[in-house]
Amino acid sequence: MVKKWISEFVGTMLLVIFGCGTAVAFNTYVSAVAGIALPWSLIVIACAFGLVLTALVYTIGKVSGAHVNPAVSIACLIDGRMSVVECIEYVILQVLGGIAGAAVLLLIFGSGSSLGANGYDTLSALQTVAPTIQVTAGMAFGIEVILTFVFVLVVLATTKKENCNAGIVIGLTLTLVHIMGIPFTGTSVNPARSIGPALLTGGDAVSQLWVFILAPLVGGILAALFYKFVISDETPTPHYSRATVEDDDDEVEVEEVEDENESEDDEVEEVKKPRAKKSTTKTTKSTKTTKTTKKSK
Repeated sequence: MVKKWISEFVGTMLLVIFGCGTAVAFNTYVSAVAGIALPWSLIVIACAFGLVLTALVYTIGKVSGAHVNPAVSIACLIDGRMSVVECIEYVILQVLGGIAGAAVLLLIFGSGSSLGANGYDTLSALQTVAPTIQVTAGMAFGIEVILTFVFVLVVLATTKKENCNAGIVIGLTLTLVHIMGIPFTGTSVNPARSIGPALLTGGDAVSQLWVFILAPLVGGILAALFYKFVISDETPTPHYSRATVEDDDDEVEVEEVEDENESEDDEVEEVKKPRAKKSTTKTTKSTKTTKTTKKSK
């Protein structure tokens, strides 16, 4: 269990470092060169989040499942893939990992004014360049629910069984939702990713944080319910990682081997029993022969 805790902590920390770090570094660089960063940096930032998650799925996915997202963990809980206690442990480690990742970015950039925090209204990149478009709290909430719904639904669908392409599909889906959401809110779809940067940035980022905690959780829950009652037609697996499927296969193989051994033992016993009867018969015959000899004498 400790390995799973470490994996979720480190995984979420790396997600924030590479995803949010790319956003801060690339926006700063492009702003200095071109004046307006978003049109040029949007695809790069989206790819950074998608690529780092793909890497995590294929590494720590074998240990913890590479949730690195409370919305994913809660969805797995609803689908019966993990226990309540395990889900709580995952969420705590994910939040701590997100804060640690933001702290690393603070050390790198030397300022907390921009750490990739999510936001709406005046913190929305789209509203900044197009003031006629008002990105309200309600709009931000709705967008985050939809984006998280799509992302978590793909996670649940691609990880039901062992699938070597799951990491690629999940990473591309995260890239997709970032392309859609970055202009509006910066794209959260992950409370742990939002909490760390917001706490260390402060100000409006903290006051608006509730949207990026609650909306992804709602989206994740809706995705889990949709998957469970509309898409899924099989008994849920205990966990969403590839490692679980492999472990289950190993257990089946062990049971089969044990059954074979038991059947072999039974055969050996059956063979031994007739032999014992034969020896008894021989003894009886020898006894009769001895008696006959004595009589003849």
